[in-house]
Amino acid sequence: MVRIIADTEACASSGMCALTAPGHFDQDDEDGRVVLLADEAEDCDDEVADAVRLCPAGALRLE
Repeated sequence: MVRIIADTEACASSGMCALTAPGHFDQDDEDGRVVLLADEAEDCDDEVADAVRLCPAGALRLE
């Protein structure tokens, strides 16, 4: 099981995570910051790994 960690304070509200892995990430309606739809994934699928890699603020990580 892979745990997804999102640092909402570091989030730049770019929306790359929600565009890249919409099944795992969304954006807050008020400020556009990352919202985790699920904080765990069965495995590190390509979409989640890409979202972590593409985050311009480095606000996402996997454990």
